Amino acid sequence: MINVLEYLENTMKQIPNPDKTAFVGDSGELTFNQLYCSSRAVGTFLKENDIHRQPVIVFMEKSADMIAAFFGAVYGGNYYVPIDVEMPAFRIQLILQTVNPPLIICDETTQALAETWGLPCKLFSDISLHPIDDTALMQIREQAVDTDPLYVVFTSGSTGIPKGVIACHRSVIDYIDSLSDVLDIGADTVFGNQSPLYLDACLKELYPTVKYGATTYLIPRSLFMFPVKLVEYINENNINTICWVASALSLVAGVGTLDKFKPHTLHTIAFGSEVFPIKHFNSWRVALPQARFIHLYGPTEATGMSTYYEADRTFGADESIPIGRPFVNTEIVLIDDKNNRPPVGEAGEICIRGTCLSLGYFGDIERTQAAFVQNPLSPFPDTIYRTGDMGYIGKNGELYFIARKDHQIKHMGQRIELAEIEWVANNCNSIQMACAVFDSEKSRIILYYMPQGDSDKIAVMAELKADLPRFMVPHAIFPVESLPMTAGGKFDRVGLLEKYKATTKKSK
Repeated sequence: MINVLEYLENTMKQIPNPDKTAFVGDSGELTFNQLYCSSRAVGTFLKENDIHRQPVIVFMEKSADMIAAFFGAVYGGNYYVPIDVEMPAFRIQLILQTVNPPLIICDETTQALAETWGLPCKLFSDISLHPIDDTALMQIREQAVDTDPLYVVFTSGSTGIPKGVIACHRSVIDYIDSLSDVLDIGADTVFGNQSPLYLDACLKELYPTVKYGATTYLIPRSLFMFPVKLVEYINENNINTICWVASALSLVAGVGTLDKFKPHTLHTIAFGSEVFPIKHFNSWRVALPQARFIHLYGPTEATGMSTYYEADRTFGADESIPIGRPFVNTEIVLIDDKNNRPPVGEAGEICIRGTCLSLGYFGDIERTQAAFVQNPLSPFPDTIYRTGDMGYIGKNGELYFIARKDHQIKHMGQRIELAEIEWVANNCNSIQMACAVFDSEKSRIILYYMPQGDSDKIAVMAELKADLPRFMVPHAIFPVESLPMTAGGKFDRVGLLEKYKATTKKSK
């Protein structure tokens, strides 16, 4: 297989009922037959307008049609670049300037805004009805190779400038095939998608659905603010498999939802992106003792997730859940500060090699060369991606995540991992979930947390002081109703630090 479109085409040949629902969203659903026809129509339109091997912007509300637009861009021999109304205007402008697209595919809700950008726009509802030219589509496929770009997704850059990660067909195919084997995906799988479609996290549902003839429900974002309604939605739609960020699972467990309302249709729960507090993980295990829980780890630059661990037991409060072992055709290489492989049990930077690696950053050779580097342990040309994450190999041979390198701080003469402070805080009886940030200008550790029950700040601070060394105790703690998250489901540490600085300015 050299092209992800073969997933859809093979399914169309084998599926007993092509009118089976593939994707369901707030605004409607698409059967496999509708997906197949509309995406080929879009591909033909692009071919006839000489848009080939170029970045096609897909600017639509999260919907089944948006997925069809992705496939349509690929049928035309292009690669898709998803953007969303959730993104700040300045970020969208930077993306448009970077990729300089020949076309924006939009829908009725995004059309007015898209037309203000001065670029050609077309409604998906119009071009999805374009007459299909099978001969033209076949000519496009004959020229395709598996290292052709498939999509560009933009992640946050440390400089404030978003980075466009380019994935190719081969990296996605290898990832989806391995992930599907680990999760045991089949035609009876019903996914409940949590992530936005403009992030690579949605790959976990999008491509296995098409490969196996499964079904995906695009869960409305609003439901994640109401855990009981979220559980009801899962049960009403017989959703049996979810691949969510750990923070989404923690929010459900943290407010006690699982004590009274259980998502009984679930049999597979995959999680990642943030550390899953042990007490919340154990709550899920107690609520669904027969379900499989799989910890996934991996960066966007390696096309999604790179390692997995089946968490098939209850963990103690002093333990962390391993991130496990690499997928097939992927190797994890740990490298210390001297470019050597550290001994078992000692920390090193997690580096990744294999066909899972993306092609780099769109239009940014300098940053690509800084992150995708020669493997210092290899005597022959061998590219690895340096994740910036620290980890170690345990005595059991499993890989453990420690923290981000850029989350390590120097305070009171000590090197401190903010993740260690969060780990202690998340195990406190008075805290549901917590996030630590560091004000380097004033050398102050700040902790934002969601309180558990009626606990007050004095009780929370007492617990922290009892379990943390003096140099790691936060200078200030702030209770909040909810912790802000990035679109990818990670804690918005930048936003929290800005919030703290704004608070201190007002108090002067």
